[in-house]
Amino acid sequence: MPATTVIIAIVIIAVAILRQVNQYERGVLFSLGKFTRIIEPGWRIVVPVFQSMTKVDMRVKAVDVPDQKAITRDNVSVTVNAVIYYNVQDAAKAIIEVEDFRYAMSQMAQTTMRNIVGEVTLDELLSERDKISDRIRDIVSKSSDAWGLKVDNVELKDVSLPADMERTIAKQAEAERERRAVIINSQGEVAAAENIAKAAAMLSAVPGALHLRTLQSINDISSDQSNTVVFAVPLEVLHAFEAFTKKNQADS
Repeated sequence: MPATTVIIAIVIIAVAILRQVNQYERGVLFSLGKFTRIIEPGWRIVVPVFQSMTKVDMRVKAVDVPDQKAITRDNVSVTVNAVIYYNVQDAAKAIIEVEDFRYAMSQMAQTTMRNIVGEVTLDELLSERDKISDRIRDIVSKSSDAWGLKVDNVELKDVSLPADMERTIAKQAEAERERRAVIINSQGEVAAAENIAKAAAMLSAVPGALHLRTLQSINDISSDQSNTVVFAVPLEVLHAFEAFTKKNQADS
């Protein structure tokens, strides 16, 4: 037999029996239809007909959960989507226990997400996304453990509302801002009134302080020659003139 033929035969046999398992993969080996062992990375011999090997990617996978329509506990129709991060922990279970673990994980996430959304109100869904994501992750993890999968994280990406509901929420937010503005304004008025009351009490407690304050105010507004000042004489001054007049009349 020529050497070339021998070499070709050896190459053909090597191609037929050698399998490469990459560093991020594990091989699930079956012999005569029965699970034998897990194949580690490298070149491995797999005997055709008698043996078969299925490669499993062990890296973290990001599965985009498509839009799901759901109704919240307070009967609001919403559309939500999410992304789920998971990886294979047990390659044998991922192949033996479930037919297609990628499809199974996606369907489990969709079903769980709809169920969880139906258990919360719209306000909770919008304000407590992290808690809802954690609940989805916990439920999916319990089911996927039997498949040799580990869920690392679940994130709600978007919550879409009907157009009329968005307008209602916008009006509610505007009303809330107006309410806060009114409260802040009223608090400012109360503080100003308290300060004015304190100032009035201090001026009335000191004799002549009110007159001095009046003269100071007249001086401030008279600095501009275009102003016309109408001075209201305090009643105390009128009483003083009246007492002075009565005294003169009594002396005469």
